[in-house]
Amino acid sequence: MKLITMSAFVAGALAALPAAAQDKSDWPSSLSISTGSQGGAYFVWGSGLASMIGEALGVSTSVEVTGGPIQNVALVEAGETLVGFTTMGPAQEAIAGESELMPGMEAANLRALFPMYRTPLQAAALKSSGIATVEDLAGKRVNFGPASGTSATYWQRYFSDAGIEVNASFAGASDAAGQLGDGLIDAFVYASGIPTGAYSELAIQQDVTFIGLSEDNVAAFTDSVPSMQPFTIPAGTYKGQDADVATVAMWNYAIANESLPESLAYEITKLVLGDNARMQQVHKSAVETMAENWNTNDFMKFHPGAVRYYEEIGITIPEELR
Repeated sequence: MKLITMSAFVAGALAALPAAAQDKSDWPSSLSISTGSQGGAYFVWGSGLASMIGEALGVSTSVEVTGGPIQNVALVEAGETLVGFTTMGPAQEAIAGESELMPGMEAANLRALFPMYRTPLQAAALKSSGIATVEDLAGKRVNFGPASGTSATYWQRYFSDAGIEVNASFAGASDAAGQLGDGLIDAFVYASGIPTGAYSELAIQQDVTFIGLSEDNVAAFTDSVPSMQPFTIPAGTYKGQDADVATVAMWNYAIANESLPESLAYEITKLVLGDNARMQQVHKSAVETMAENWNTNDFMKFHPGAVRYYEEIGITIPEELR
């Protein structure tokens, strides 16, 4: 799998005292985090987390630009990266042996670290196009984001089930938004934490319609994908978006390969869940990055290091998830 490694955040001289007390003899000298395309929330999250790990834990950490959750799951499962981000749908399918990148192979090395936030499906078109509903996208040129991302996976599945035929293309978030602004495509559908940088920039430059889902659209999504749930993008999330936008969303989780040293998994989990204010400085979606949301994962085993942190703060992880 082709990856693009962005600049590493070299460890600072000061490490947090609790981390300093750990036995680091089995820690890797460097760490990579599988994220997503530039312009998406995963990339912003990964860059911020990499900086925090370098500063607090003394491990030089870089971010990998990837195709998103499906590829991230495959990379972490194979140990090509030890940490990554995923939505719950692709993780559940991989564990069941249904990943399109690992067909027939049940992912056995994935371990959950911490809940991140909910990723809503989003869709945008220029107001001048007259596109206002999902059904209006029939026959249009629609970019789905990266081919192996959550957006492409679930938006395409929905269009297929609904009998809506579109002219599909795939690109990173920033590129897709640029194509929409230049009139090369008619709509850009995506899945990312809000606000999504690519949409924010587009809305500043153009008059944009953010396309909501009808009640029937929402019901079709949640019936087809159990990990989806109704979600509202609040008015004012983007410039010119004066009303709430109804859609669906699924939870994101930070995951690790089971070989990630237990003490390092513990410190990363503690670093994120122990300072929510710092995480919200990284990305606003981290308002949902709270330890009490651990139970949004009901199928993937937690890393022993993460379990240790949860137990320290009074949360008991069920035996079947250990």
